[in-house]
Amino acid sequence: MIPIPTGVRVWLATGHTDMRCGFPSLALRVQEVLKHNPMGGGLFCFRGKRGDLLKVIWHDGQGACLFTKRLERGRFIWPSVAGEAVTISPAQLSYLLSGIDWRNPQETRRPTRVG
Repeated sequence: MIPIPTGVRVWLATGHTDMRCGFPSLALRVQEVLKHNPMGGGLFCFRGKRGDLLKVIWHDGQGACLFTKRLERGRFIWPSVAGEAVTISPAQLSYLLSGIDWRNPQETRRPTRVG
């Protein structure tokens, strides 16, 4: 798991992305399509066409980072609107990376006592 700093902004690039792209191509997409600064410290997430591969780019102030995650089973839950950026919280990103539906995570009740 990547250490997500407190207060960092997280964007999902809607639609699907060519997963052959590296940091330079994804950063250009952030700049030209999403209209954000890829070097501004935010995390930008991209999903492949099949939905099982995710790439995250992040400039941490020292250099460019490119993280990749592939699910062995299932697909990443993704917004259906194409060509825009959707902002999510770092907590929602954690759900997303775990393969959990980040839009409506279900809280489980813990027993108050063992009986």
